[in-house]
Amino acid sequence: MAGKNTPPPTATTSEASVLVLQGGGALGAYQAGVFEALAAAGHEPAWVAGISIGAVNAALIAGNPPERRLEALRTFWDRASSRVPFPSPFADGWGRRLFNEGAAGVIAMTGIPGFFEPRTTPPWLALPGSPEATSLYDTAPLRKTLLELVDFDLLNTGPMRFSVGAVNVLSGNFTYFDNRERLIGPEHIMASGALPPGFPAVMIDGEPYWDGGIVSNTPLQYVLDTRGSGAPLLVFQVDLFSARGMMPRSLGEAVQREKDIRFSSRTRLGTDLQVRLEAMAAAASRLAARLPDELQGDPDLAALLSQACDDPVTILHLINRAEDYESQGKDYEFSRATVTDHWNAGRRDASRSFASPRWKNRNLPDRGIVTLDLV
Repeated sequence: MAGKNTPPPTATTSEASVLVLQGGGALGAYQAGVFEALAAAGHEPAWVAGISIGAVNAALIAGNPPERRLEALRTFWDRASSRVPFPSPFADGWGRRLFNEGAAGVIAMTGIPGFFEPRTTPPWLALPGSPEATSLYDTAPLRKTLLELVDFDLLNTGPMRFSVGAVNVLSGNFTYFDNRERLIGPEHIMASGALPPGFPAVMIDGEPYWDGGIVSNTPLQYVLDTRGSGAPLLVFQVDLFSARGMMPRSLGEAVQREKDIRFSSRTRLGTDLQVRLEAMAAAASRLAARLPDELQGDPDLAALLSQACDDPVTILHLINRAEDYESQGKDYEFSRATVTDHWNAGRRDASRSFASPRWKNRNLPDRGIVTLDLV
């Protein structure tokens, strides 16, 4: 800890970088753009954690060597946006919104190459309990894509930590699959993105799993709870839904706004709560140093001190903020025009953050958590 008259240390590359990727379907192209800017700025992550489409992007990053990560992301997103490859005749406004709604309708009816395809058997005619009876789409194409674009040997044995979250259908419990604890295969990524009733549950070790976003749409809390390496942590938290927004003016905007609030998972509230908990733990530690010797072994004091963590954490929060042309189907609107817009927005937001004086002049905190939202 810095002394009373000692300035805090300047931020350096000694920080361990973590990339935290929220779920959000087609909006995930924003995360790919953020990663492009991170790589260009020399912020290759040591740990990547994701939920849903964030898990897919995380696998494409962790499952490739540095020189091939951006290529893998581009291949996936170019393929995913190939169903509607032509540009919109409208740049923004209601015309662009109608185009996006039409593109989302095409995807809903025909699926996405390399991702999912509509089932041929109606659910009500399928065997009860089967994947065909409990989902609208077959995600077998995603498995093939993951096996093609992700080197699972590298993902499991490489230096980058990898974590994805899913929820057990039977118990309702949230689970993280971490390459520091188990071998990761395509089924773990697919489970993290198995959002019902569109996608079927994925079986892992005899248990069915659904999309982790049902419980929490961001893995930030997992990262904070399982840190403790002793090194300062730099977290790039990339959210695809903004908790803040405008009052809806139509039914479609009301549906969109509800989706934003629900899937943003109150990440800022969670971060603020964690900051307060860290401050309380620091206060308990300072108080313990002033207590007499006979109270040092008190079990209540030990319980308080066990919650303290000396590792300083800086969180750079990057949020995909809704454009006026986005529609209620924005999470499954995979047109090439919109995917490109999201990618460019992610790259632009990250680059603007790195150009901010607050970023360039930032210092490592003594301890606890500091959050930055520079866009």
